[in-house]
Order: sequence, then structure tokens, then C-alpha cells
Amino acid sequence: MTERRAILSGSTFEEQIGYARAVVHGDWVHVSGTTGFDYTTMTISDDVVEQAEQCLRNIGAALAEAGCAFADVVRVRYILPDRDDFEPCWPVLRRCFGDVRPAATMLVCGLADPRMKIEIEVYAQRPAR
Repeated sequence: MTERRAILSGSTFEEQIGYARAVVHGDWVHVSGTTGFDYTTMTISDDVVEQAEQCLRNIGAALAEAGCAFADVVRVRYILPDRDDFEPCWPVLRRCFGDVRPAATMLVCGLADPRMKIEIEVYAQRPAR
């Protein structure tokens, strides 16, 4: 049977809505759409670049708990309510994904909370054990 394990971040949203930050399924790690909330304080910056940095910290923690890293990411989705906010985030995103070159998509749509300016979702394949 394929291993399936939920990874929780402590976000109150996980409990309220009923989802996990990430799910490990065999060698695959599916990281939920992750926003710029600092889950220890449930606060979020007003700045989109700071939100992107926090998104990546949150994603990095989930990947590490799953036994992998940004180098293992094969797919990333960026979701932003304002397309003009995407380009200022590029340097932050390039730090994590520039050498990895995952398949990527950027979508413009509303997010669950008007304070959220970016949401990032990734899929990774864990290294052979």
C-alpha cells in the first residue's frame, strides 16, 4: 500500500476548512496553495514581496518535513489577484526555483482573504531513499 501522510503547519485555516498543508503520497509531495501568513502568529504583511518570501518559508518547512527540498519541486503554480504584483516577486521566486526550473503557471484570480496577495502551490518528488 502506498504511504499517505498529512503534514500540518499549525495554520488555523487547516482546521477550519479541513485540509493539510501538504500530503505525502508515496514519492510525491503535494503542497497546498500556501499564502504569506506567518502561521505562528497568524499575521500577514501588506507587502506582496514579503508575502512571497513567507509563502516560500512555509512551503520550505512542509517540504523539509516531507523529506525533500525546493530542488525536488517539479511543478509550481502562482496565484495572484493582481497581475502587476507578480513581477516584483520574481527575484524571490528565482532564489528558490531558478536552478530547479519546475513547470510553472501563473493565474490571476481572487483569493480567500483580501489581505492575501499571492498564493503558491507546489508538487515535488522525493529523492530515492
